[in-house]
Amino acid sequence: MRIELATQPGDLRHPNEDFASVALPASGKGGALVLLDGVTPPPSGDTGCAHGVPWFTARLGGALLELAVSERELSLAGCLSRAISRTAEAHRGTCDLGHRRTPQATAVVVRWDEVRVEYLVLSDSALLVESADGAVTAVLDDRIERLRALGPVTDAARNAEGGFFTAAADPAVAGRAVTGALARAEVRALAALTDGAGRWVEAFREGDWPDCLAVLAKEGPQALIDRVRAVEEGARGERLGKRHDDAAAVYVEL
Repeated sequence: MRIELATQPGDLRHPNEDFASVALPASGKGGALVLLDGVTPPPSGDTGCAHGVPWFTARLGGALLELAVSERELSLAGCLSRAISRTAEAHRGTCDLGHRRTPQATAVVVRWDEVRVEYLVLSDSALLVESADGAVTAVLDDRIERLRALGPVTDAARNAEGGFFTAAADPAVAGRAVTGALARAEVRALAALTDGAGRWVEAFREGDWPDCLAVLAKEGPQALIDRVRAVEEGARGERLGKRHDDAAAVYVEL
């Protein structure tokens, strides 16, 4: 088994809001990975929370990994729901968890054993799955992209019916995630990417998802992030709303 991960803040003057971690073994068998992309607060900084997004992703990510590893009887959606509840309770007494921009994150969770591979994707981080025959499938929650095709995406669509969903303070959003399971024998490799790393495909069109997985397999996650940064420094990077974004990638060969 080969496991590599890398993460880099978009701005060295600010904390990295991404979270990436892998645990082996999970309840004595297999493993689990968790990748979160914390949602950057608005320019005003108004989130109703005294703690901030890095605090939130560390709490949520730590709880989610622990549950995915130790509570195998729970589905991944159940693990996410319980992790959201646990994190909300940690600051309910000091913060306005009803605020639409309360700290929140995208999520990718994968758990595997000798029989199957379970996965969960919520919001715009990506999961890539390479099958035993080398085919690569991108597992995506495309609700934001579908909304963008209709016009600007506003905060009114955040965690709202007909909009898109992130892991924030409501454990019920776990039921909105894209979930599934595959036979372990059908999976050769996995990769999880926050959108800061996925820009290489989605924003810059430097390659497609199979090309992206090939870079990760040959050169590793840091090399992919370095490629993203190089493109961001050029003219195409100037057209982005946020020139540099926190980026994280996890690559696992089973």
